[in-house]
Amino acid sequence: MFPAALMPLAWTALRFGAVAAVAIVASRAASHPKDAGQQAVLDGLPEGMGGHAHRAEDERGVHGHGRMRRVLRLKPGGPAVEIDAAALGRVRLRRVL
Repeated sequence: MFPAALMPLAWTALRFGAVAAVAIVASRAASHPKDAGQQAVLDGLPEGMGGHAHRAEDERGVHGHGRMRRVLRLKPGGPAVEIDAAALGRVRLRRVL
């Protein structure tokens, strides 16, 4: 069917096509509307990292938050891209008998 010299090229094209198809399906599945309340909480976080420990009856935990905002420019005075990353987290430890 294919000459022997084209077989590696055909396999490579098939792999790239499969990766592109998975990327298209994943991008369509991941586009859910954002919750405005959750976005407001993340926008209200101060820049930097922070956290605090707490202790309840049988558990200990640490709550943390972080936010980073940066503006990247490829050329001075040229177009820019703003990166705004925010996260909330919790680590909980408790004794299980």
